[in-house]
Amino acid sequence: MSVQRPSVRKAGLAVAAVSLAVSTVFAPAAHAAENGKFRLGIVTFLSGSAAGPFGVPAANAAKLTVEALNAGTMPGPYNKKGINGMEIEIVLIDENGGATKQVEEFRNLVQRQKVDAVVGYISSGDCLAIAPVAEELKTPTVFFDCGTSRLFETVKSPKYTFRAGLDAVVDNVALARYVAETRPNLKTVASIQQNYSFGQDSWNDFILTLKHLKPEIKVSSEQWPKVMQGQYGAEISALSVAKPDLIHSSFWGGDMEALMLQGSARGLFDKAPVALTCGDTGVERFKDKVPNGVIIGARGPFGIFAPKNALNDWFRPKFTAQFKESPTYPAYKMAQAILAVKAGAEKAAKANSMPTSDNLIEGMKGLTYEAPSGTVRMSSAGGHQAVQGVTYGEYHYDPKTKKGTVTKVKSYAAECLMPPDGTSATDWIKAGMPGAKCK
Repeated sequence: MSVQRPSVRKAGLAVAAVSLAVSTVFAPAAHAAENGKFRLGIVTFLSGSAAGPFGVPAANAAKLTVEALNAGTMPGPYNKKGINGMEIEIVLIDENGGATKQVEEFRNLVQRQKVDAVVGYISSGDCLAIAPVAEELKTPTVFFDCGTSRLFETVKSPKYTFRAGLDAVVDNVALARYVAETRPNLKTVASIQQNYSFGQDSWNDFILTLKHLKPEIKVSSEQWPKVMQGQYGAEISALSVAKPDLIHSSFWGGDMEALMLQGSARGLFDKAPVALTCGDTGVERFKDKVPNGVIIGARGPFGIFAPKNALNDWFRPKFTAQFKESPTYPAYKMAQAILAVKAGAEKAAKANSMPTSDNLIEGMKGLTYEAPSGTVRMSSAGGHQAVQGVTYGEYHYDPKTKKGTVTKVKSYAAECLMPPDGTSATDWIKAGMPGAKCK
């Protein structure tokens, strides 16, 4: 029996739950000016293997955040109702289906649904296709995930395109530093990545950085399965034969869970520990099915690594109580992107007026604002890209509590991980990461 079937069933149940949950804020098409409400397009995976562990938690976070904003019950500085006093309506779209379908859906959101802004997109392939269309249609669009470092190469002079999360560069520079510090005797490393821009960029940034830190490192195997392939028997066999000291993977969502379950069942990770840049979504789901010592990332200071502050003291227990699971990094990043829209609009628009597109892009450009993950600075890519630090730790399952957590936690500041604005990550890493400020 395929190990993905339980995840697919969970995804289906979760989609049904979120469909009911968002019904109170989902609205039929209408001009914002006609009903005095701010219409926000939300795009995330609601079907497929990425839905259960990834897309649906993001949709749930959107629901929770928007309900609290409309009620004025979120902690300051977000306790003013709605966006600039305007009630928020969500138009929720499933990201499943590929880039061509998503471009059509985006045009529909803008031209027929008349949304005022769009927050969304997990897949790097989707966001690379959407970004030029957002600029064409002059629609403020905030990518809440979208890890590829090529985003602002596709849109070199962005005006309407923003990313409130981090790209794969910081994930993998931080991971290379973590590995070099915690495994000084490491000699060989292998790779298994989804064969598209996010996987390719992730491995390139990681291995370039690791070879700079540890020039003696050798690559014993590279595996490139298709996105959402689901079954990894051949790749697991190849990795087992290669016998690396460490396996690096940027797998996410259902692919990541399938790889871990299949690899663990065959003892792969007992012999070769694995480092997962997107592992946070599995911490509550792995249980005792994966070995302790798996290196876990959350693509920033999110999920299990989120700091203690007033917003997180509100967000984490509210999300857990409402959806019966702790919020993982996709949930944190969705909330963060919506708060960017609110903070930007209220910075630039006249009080208690409907924010215009110009208000939104003016207010979000170069914005510094607070989120459950801490302070966010939109200070890269000409003020269109978020800047934050990254944290890693090791998975540990406690059989007494039957819960997973992380140990050996290390955090890295953004100034240690990011190339100067306008410099490609590859060129920066190959040059030895000049200007990196690491404690």
